[in-house]
Amino acid sequence: MPVTDVITDTENLTMTVAADLAAPIERVWAAYSDPRQLERFWGPPGWPATFTRWDHTVGGKADYTMNGPRGEKASGTWEFLRIDAPRSFEVLDAFADESGTPDADLPSMRMTFTFESTAEGARMVNTSYFDSLEALEQIVAMGAVEGTKLAMSQLDAVLQDLRDYAQGKGTQVELLDDVHVRITRLVEGPRELVWRAHNDPELIKQWLLGPDGWEMTECVVATEVGQTYRNSWAPVGDTEGQAFGFEGEALLIDAPRRSVQTERMVGMPVETLNDLNLYEENGATLITLYIEYPDKETRDMILATGMADGMETSYARLERELLAV
Repeated sequence: MPVTDVITDTENLTMTVAADLAAPIERVWAAYSDPRQLERFWGPPGWPATFTRWDHTVGGKADYTMNGPRGEKASGTWEFLRIDAPRSFEVLDAFADESGTPDADLPSMRMTFTFESTAEGARMVNTSYFDSLEALEQIVAMGAVEGTKLAMSQLDAVLQDLRDYAQGKGTQVELLDDVHVRITRLVEGPRELVWRAHNDPELIKQWLLGPDGWEMTECVVATEVGQTYRNSWAPVGDTEGQAFGFEGEALLIDAPRRSVQTERMVGMPVETLNDLNLYEENGATLITLYIEYPDKETRDMILATGMADGMETSYARLERELLAV
């Protein structure tokens, strides 16, 4: 995670974020000055940003909306006050509606971003300046510190070539906090096909099987928000184990980029929120699954079942059976 420090200064009315990055200053600048790259890490996991306007000139505006997993939206707008590529830029940042009109009931702030070269790459310092202590405290109470750390945790994947970042690492599990987990797996294949493999019952039955010796006995896909899905598996032959299944509801579908579903084991009350995101670069697709658990104990219990190993077996089968043909 690149964030090295987040400091709130109630005397000077500032919040400062410092991050040490393993990339040259020009590469870091490119990530902050290209909306398609910036939106990959500006919103925290589960709240990806989409920039709908981008005029990267002094006096120009940028509008963005962060989209929550249950259809929530939070929008903002920037006015560029100063740009000194690749060393710094400054914006006036405000909460806004989806058209970019600032919300007068929520605090705005002046933000500076500075970039300097280091022996390991580059250091980014982002300082937000507030008009009052009340405004600073309101932003902190809204989760700005935690949200910033989580958002910046996505930056490493943006700064590196996708294959350099993830190829050969298999299924990676990261504990983001007590109830949020990020699971990533790079697969060699286009995003459109990976999306179909997650949403076409005939394709799902060919790869989503977990360890060898199991078969999928039921596959009902939710194709619209509000619909329910159900997947069931059973052991084959002498394989030990009992049949089981998962079911849930589709909360968001944004083909071929993102889908959000609830998930619970059939017959059990515990429910998770599964946020699937697909990103393609040069013919490879990074699968990112954010999981929200009800509590730390449930998180640890489920991860201890060997879930990641079963996912890796399935993803390897996906590449072998569907993406390599």
